[in-house]
Amino acid sequence: MGNPSAVAARMRDMAENNSIPSNVADMLEKAADQLEEEDKELSVRVNSAASILDDISNDPNIKQHTRTQIWNMASKVENLD
Repeated sequence: MGNPSAVAARMRDMAENNSIPSNVADMLEKAADQLEEEDKELSVRVNSAASILDDISNDPNIKQHTRTQIWNMASKVENLD
């Protein structure tokens, strides 16, 4: 099991990258917030964050490089549960 806070921090770092579209950055922030909601069970937080990342990866307007980064982040999130 990994550290949800560390994964959330990596999402926030990715969101701050200027090459990331603002709508994707906002969704990354939202996914990071979901992971850090400690009043919820880890499995619920993981599923919420994974769902947001899935939505991002299906956005036809993001670059392939960004999509690959999102898939890598989704893999890290899924390994938290």
